[in-house]
Amino acid sequence: MDAGISCREIEKRMQRLGLRIENVKAVFVSHEHSDHIKGLPVLVKKYQLPVYITPRTMRSGGLIFEHPLLNTFYAHEPVEIGGLSVTAFPKFHDASDPYSFVVSGKGTCVGVFTDIGAPCHHLIKYFKQCHAAFLESNYDDDMLNNGGYPIFLKNRIRGGMGHLSNKQALELFINHRPDFMSHLLLAHLSKNNNCPDLVMNLFNAQAGNVKVIVASRHAETAVFQIYHTQTAITPTQTTAKKSSAQLAFSFA
Repeated sequence: MDAGISCREIEKRMQRLGLRIENVKAVFVSHEHSDHIKGLPVLVKKYQLPVYITPRTMRSGGLIFEHPLLNTFYAHEPVEIGGLSVTAFPKFHDASDPYSFVVSGKGTCVGVFTDIGAPCHHLIKYFKQCHAAFLESNYDDDMLNNGGYPIFLKNRIRGGMGHLSNKQALELFINHRPDFMSHLLLAHLSKNNNCPDLVMNLFNAQAGNVKVIVASRHAETAVFQIYHTQTAITPTQTTAKKSSAQLAFSFA
């Protein structure tokens, strides 16, 4: 999902995790902002990866991909990649044609929900299906209001087409998480308007059986195994009853 860091940095982070980049089957692009496409052209060219992107996003990002690598996707229509199914849905963000994604395999579902101006019914619908999710928790209201950003940028961030605040993300989590959710990875934290410790404490107070992880902007996260179980996995469990499949994910 996206490639906002350089191809070389992606390679280093995957290598440190013991993952082979040669096993990547495709790249899906959420929108054209530079922190989501910076490494994309080199990554796609070097590894001849199929790229799934909408025409408007490709034009707005000044990107050029040609057949057979170029593919598109449509809202709510699953795309099958190997043994996984990837479904895109539209979101509120100030880009030309922005989407979020859910990835599922044999009953296990992981959501990738960042760069969201406000929770919409699509986000709520798919969040309720997730065993694990990457969820944007971009800014603290007080830090943004009292910080040094110019007013136009503050309004852009909090104006409904920018990013989710800690408060908005927490409300989504409290009100709409399914009983079987086991992991929540909080992502896209602002460098200037948020604090990882603040976010961790805020969500851990409401986490229950859900393991909360705050992604670093400087390094990859560990690889987490997500099992399809009838009940949520508690943070203290080292094993869980497995169904026929599991998914693994990391945030790089």
